[in-house]
Amino acid sequence: MDKMNLLLLPGLVNDASLFEHQAAALADLVGITVADLTGSDSIAALAADVLAQAPAGPFMLAGMSMGGYVAFEIMRQAGERVHALVLMSTSARPDTTDATKAREELIALAETDFPAVIEKLLARMAHPDHANTPEVGGVFQSMANGLGRDVFVRQQRAIIGRADSRPTLAGIRCPTLVLCGRDDQVTPPELHEELVAGIAEAQLVIVEECGHLLPLEQPDQVTAILHDWLSELLGSPRSNPN
Repeated sequence: MDKMNLLLLPGLVNDASLFEHQAAALADLVGITVADLTGSDSIAALAADVLAQAPAGPFMLAGMSMGGYVAFEIMRQAGERVHALVLMSTSARPDTTDATKAREELIALAETDFPAVIEKLLARMAHPDHANTPEVGGVFQSMANGLGRDVFVRQQRAIIGRADSRPTLAGIRCPTLVLCGRDDQVTPPELHEELVAGIAEAQLVIVEECGHLLPLEQPDQVTAILHDWLSELLGSPRSNPN
């Protein structure tokens, strides 16, 4: 029997390296596709890009941060294809005026000093204990530098223009797992509690000693949570994914 496919949606200036640990450990359960979210400057267009890349038939969807914004849009465009949903380090809310201003300032800074932008992003996203480690800070910097300034600007434009997804939460009917770092400064736990309150079949797991970059900061714990949840959904025996 063919495996169910899991589409992984990375965050801002993130690539497949964000999910390297999870992709390897979950491959016994599901087919893995890491979506390319670099080619468009709107969330709606990025969602269409993902659907064009997606394997035929139903799939599971997991989005982190900006990937979560894209996941909400996929639910609007093709929700009937989504068998299960994972939302990590994300929010259903649109950008605030202050957040948009901060993004515009980073876009302007990127024109002259993109490495400084990467440092600012990392300082806000990662838990202080993780920001300077090779496993978190080093990987984040490598991803961001590899994707480059133009991708950063396109993605920020998409994030600025994202829709308010709160009115559509009640329409999400598939099993949904919501993951959040306890110390996430970008999308704090209360925003994830809002998701669980709005989605009928959602459950929340808060990961301790973790900021915004869940899959990098606590890879073993996040992988184990996903492995157990997916195993239960798929009717597979739980096992140690490491």
